[in-house]
Amino acid sequence: MQLLTAVMVAFAWAFDAQQVFISVFTDAEPPWHCVDSSANSSCSPATASPCTHPPGAWTWDRPAETSVVSEWALKCAGPALISLPASSFFAGCLAGGFLLTTLADSLLGRKKMLLVSLVTMSIAGVLTALAPNVWAYSALRFVAGFGRSMIGTCTLVLSTELVGKRWRDMVSVAAFVCFTVGFASLPALAYALREASWRSMYLWTSVPCLCYAILLYFLAQESPRWLLVHGRKNDAGATGGGGVFSTLQTMWERPWALRRLTAIMVAGFGIGMVYFGMPLSVGNLGSNLYLSVTYNALAELPSAMLSWLLMARFNRRSSVVALAVTAAACSLACVAIPENATAARMAAELLSFFATCTAYDVILIYSIELFPTSVRNSAVGLLRQAMVLGGVAAPVLIAFGREWSFWSFGVFGLAIGCSGLFATCLPETKGTTMSDTMEEEEEEERNRAAVSSCGGAKNEDNDLVELRTFT
Repeated sequence: MQLLTAVMVAFAWAFDAQQVFISVFTDAEPPWHCVDSSANSSCSPATASPCTHPPGAWTWDRPAETSVVSEWALKCAGPALISLPASSFFAGCLAGGFLLTTLADSLLGRKKMLLVSLVTMSIAGVLTALAPNVWAYSALRFVAGFGRSMIGTCTLVLSTELVGKRWRDMVSVAAFVCFTVGFASLPALAYALREASWRSMYLWTSVPCLCYAILLYFLAQESPRWLLVHGRKNDAGATGGGGVFSTLQTMWERPWALRRLTAIMVAGFGIGMVYFGMPLSVGNLGSNLYLSVTYNALAELPSAMLSWLLMARFNRRSSVVALAVTAAACSLACVAIPENATAARMAAELLSFFATCTAYDVILIYSIELFPTSVRNSAVGLLRQAMVLGGVAAPVLIAFGREWSFWSFGVFGLAIGCSGLFATCLPETKGTTMSDTMEEEEEEERNRAAVSSCGGAKNEDNDLVELRTFT
């Protein structure tokens, strides 16, 4: 029963994925054509941008209301305004993460925080469908991002804390699969509504999410680990903790915790930039948008399986580094491959996104194991905010990348390649038991240091014996 409940909680990632990547279609630049290229020599279909032509010389291939770009005439407004809604969403995720990240560890708990986030995101999504202009649209996307900021963290932490160590990896992979389901549903929904208003996309994704939140309220339970740490074994008693930001202060006072948090956040920044940026940039490759997004969404599924295999057989640290380097090389290849080789560029983009997805999954599980229960939700939340910070910059880079691909794929490759190397500063957690308090984790840290020291001394003794034997 606990396993089924954990899987049901993990399904929240499906709605999370829809709101993260919905702008790929709602904010897409529709194709255009000249009204009459033979009679009007001022309009040429070969021109890269219609902004150089008179207003009446060209028109969109589809109704203007199919995209915010065509409905509000944003095409010629510049990269900053085109990228504003997507950047506002990720900025909301960033703000919500920093302001709400400790509430799940201290005041509200995992379940209540998840419900508040789902309801906030859903209501903001419904209101987004009523936005009259790009400014109101961007503001509502900020609110949706603010509410969405804790869904992924609370879902992952709550689902893994509901089950034992035996099922931890399986439940984590289930969450990643649910995210893939939500992501893959977007191109199918967008294709079905391709002649309808972009507002329909928000209604079809937000209303089911609200219904799911109501169902979750009655069927899911709070994390037993969180209740235990807060002295509520029977779900009764006062909430522990010394305030909303006490967990952050606790980590700040311990060098080992601060060192781990800094290293994993830097690594997460580059991974997040590529993870959120790649699907948004597929339109710059010149391929079919629906198929390209579908390929990217389906890449999430084998990446979830690969992440499960890597976590079962290989070290977390080396996996993150290897995947980051692979993603960097493939992203830089998108710049080196000629623009007319669309298939080759698409293949390199898919490989880069596949490696990034796997690194994204592995590093999230890695962060759960690096920190004890008392600060786990906060630590995972801060990691996700570092990823979102990369997502804030991604839409702007993509807008500039339409003119020169290095600003998108080139910067993506350099970011994930350099930041991924910071994972080498982290301790290995494969096969370890998760701690509940900072004191327990400190004891584990001392044990690791003692084992490492003894191992080093033993190796030195062995080398000395071999030297004496040789001489």
